[in-house]
Amino acid sequence: MIEKLKSLLSKISADYADLRYEIKTETKIVFSGHEITEVSSCPADGFVLRVLKKNTLASTTFTREQDFEKALKTALSNAEIMAQNDPVPVGFALVPVIKDKFFPGLEEDPEKIPIEEKIELTRHYNEIPYQVPNIIHTDISYNETIREKCFVNTEGTEIVEKLITTRIAGSIISSDGKTLQTVRVGVGGSNGFAVLRNREEHFLKKAEIASKLLNAVPVKAGIYNVILNQNLAGVFTHEAFGHFSEADLIENNPTMRDRMKIGARLGNDILNIVDDPTIPGQLGFYKYDDEGVAAKPVQLLKNGVLVGRLHSRRTAHAFNEEPNGHCVAEDYRYAPIIRMGTIFIQPRDKSFEELLELLGDGLYLCDAMGGQTSGENFTFAAQYGYVVRNGKITDMLRDINISGNLYETLNNIEAIGNDLKLGEVGGCGKGQLNIRSCYGAPHIIVKNAVIGGV
Repeated sequence: MIEKLKSLLSKISADYADLRYEIKTETKIVFSGHEITEVSSCPADGFVLRVLKKNTLASTTFTREQDFEKALKTALSNAEIMAQNDPVPVGFALVPVIKDKFFPGLEEDPEKIPIEEKIELTRHYNEIPYQVPNIIHTDISYNETIREKCFVNTEGTEIVEKLITTRIAGSIISSDGKTLQTVRVGVGGSNGFAVLRNREEHFLKKAEIASKLLNAVPVKAGIYNVILNQNLAGVFTHEAFGHFSEADLIENNPTMRDRMKIGARLGNDILNIVDDPTIPGQLGFYKYDDEGVAAKPVQLLKNGVLVGRLHSRRTAHAFNEEPNGHCVAEDYRYAPIIRMGTIFIQPRDKSFEELLELLGDGLYLCDAMGGQTSGENFTFAAQYGYVVRNGKITDMLRDINISGNLYETLNNIEAIGNDLKLGEVGGCGKGQLNIRSCYGAPHIIVKNAVIGGV
């Protein structure tokens, strides 16, 4: 396929062009309650063409090789039109030419596992919650996504890369006849089918939490010092901070661009945040982005100071900063956009027990259950939590919302644990869906958090 793509590219007269061909195969097994409602496996393929001409970047997608000439004509025509109307010239930062084929190591290749075995494992995990009192319904599904990508550009880069993502995830619902509670559950990753095996304890624990929430007390609204667990702290890092580290989201926003200047002090000096898609075995792992640029770890925040951001080749040129391989597409239907890979707060030296002792009185909040951001302000729901008295975890809480301002919260992070945990099931819906977007954190203490409740 590489030679075929190079042949097509040779027909283009432009300052720069790249062409990506991709085969995407999705396998899905869905249980609703005790019933299996879907079993499907759907391969599809297509091309993404990008052309840089007259300092304007245009892209188009097509699904048949014989439509290349038409797609090229459309892309060149769009570039001409945009050149007449867009006063901001587009340039690409220079990157090394790469010629590579990369297939990540897997602990059990999902493609070699029979569909019957995948169904039975999903059924097994789906049935586990019903062992727990008051569990009335489950929605559990198996999802497997395989992207086989071939990329070439007019600079000479030629890359073949295969990405495989698997997960078994969904929700568990409990009821006592008066109240309903929902808890999310999920295991998975990008390092093979083996990560899905022997996970019974995870599904049982989540079902027990759903059941216990029926007797939990709704949290009282107020301002509290809180400990956020790894998942909730990771979601905060991704949603509230991480998106403002994506250069395309701030480049046309003068206020945010001024706030997010390199060298700006944004948080407490104990706070370090990095995005690293190169960590093997993690959900967010990849070697090359969809512009053919090698992925690199990027230190975003160092001792509370902004020291880096995530780039495409275009924004790296516009900001006069280094490209770092963070331009990713959902699949063959999309041109790539800037995305986080694996973003997390770096651990420090406190054990969880030391954090509880340091907190004294406050709340321990666990696992994100949706939320939203509006500029520098955010609101997230926690799936559950606990009252902490004299450093001891006591009463269980429910119906918890935490809100605040990004910069105030970054400065209010008072202590950071040593127990970093990265998510197995992530995702991000910015513009396109990125199921491999990974986030995490250690436990952290945040002082003066605004908690919504009764």
